[in-house]
Amino acid sequence: MSGATHAPPVLPSPAGREARDPLDLAYCRALMHQAIEPLLDHYFRARIVGAEKLPGKGPAILAANHSGMAFPYDAIVLDFFMWRRDGLAPSAKFRSMFEKQLALVWWMRPFGVDNLWRRGGGVDQTFDNFERLIERGDRVIYYPEGVPGIGKGFQHRYHLQRFRTSFLRLAARHEVPIYPISVVNGEWIMPFHFSWKPIDSLMERLFHVPFLPLPAGVLAILFPWMWYLALPAHLTFVVGDRIDARALLRDLGTSDYTDPDRPVLDRAAHRVRRRMQAQLDADVKTYGARPYDWRSLWAALRAARGRLARVLPTGWTMSFVRAERDQYRPPARNRLHAVLRDFDLVAFYLPLGWPLLSLARALRRPPYGYRGLSREQARERQGSFVWRLSERPLPPRDDAR
Repeated sequence: MSGATHAPPVLPSPAGREARDPLDLAYCRALMHQAIEPLLDHYFRARIVGAEKLPGKGPAILAANHSGMAFPYDAIVLDFFMWRRDGLAPSAKFRSMFEKQLALVWWMRPFGVDNLWRRGGGVDQTFDNFERLIERGDRVIYYPEGVPGIGKGFQHRYHLQRFRTSFLRLAARHEVPIYPISVVNGEWIMPFHFSWKPIDSLMERLFHVPFLPLPAGVLAILFPWMWYLALPAHLTFVVGDRIDARALLRDLGTSDYTDPDRPVLDRAAHRVRRRMQAQLDADVKTYGARPYDWRSLWAALRAARGRLARVLPTGWTMSFVRAERDQYRPPARNRLHAVLRDFDLVAFYLPLGWPLLSLARALRRPPYGYRGLSREQARERQGSFVWRLSERPLPPRDDAR
């Protein structure tokens, strides 16, 4: 993608729009190479255990636990790690369900990159969207804890929050297998964060952010790059045994797979949560004794000599944002030009840099900002809306045509 000079896309209004997929595989490959692979291989040193249990084709649901009080690197790493493991084939890309706040609020996107979640294969988490992905034949990554799973403080580490029931309803209705995933060591991405409900409610009301990590989250207000900070937890993903939702409902005394009663679904969700909690506890004992594994980290950092600027958190801003901007501009003429054309990124490292970042986005022209775009054009480019597949449909999968 580097060296391309085409203008950033501005999408038409949704009325009468033909089916299209915002997933940008060329961008995903560029993002993988420039920003995500250094995290996978040298910082988080991601590994997966039991991947042979997963089907090569969909539909299927991967149900994973969330890492509390951390920017969702666990989800980014799992998604891209699985895609790379499957050879970066277009048909192998999982679709991840994400909470709407991640699209609506620009600082909930990694380093403010426009529409990154959807261009990376994510889909807004609604029941209708979920069902349409299943009917389309996708393999879906889903986090049944929802926002409470992200918002739990370190004091609740590895304690699964109450499960939603939509994934069980859809798995039973469409006879789709569920594969539980234990995310081990993810809780150590930000282990000094705690939650306090009054502050979380205030953040949700004022800034549309579901929580404020305390006490270190205050530093992120002062220095924007620290909002995306992560410690080098050795991320391990463990695939559990397949769950048959229909068999589970039969055990609970119902054969109504199309629309089972809510109390039955609640009991089924409780059973699945207990099963996944037992698996998670066992996997933590097996793989979580050394959450950082400093020896492994030191070896990985030594192997990354010459690329540490991309590996360490202080450089992630440049990696993610430049992977985005390089799609729409020629290569820099020299090192000085490379710095000057991205001068606004210094605001990530300045005290109280958030207003400067917002001002730069308003005053600079694309691909750096939104000057010259209408409000609707800027909104479309940012992806700051709830994407409903009933209004903006996906085309059939290529391998299903």
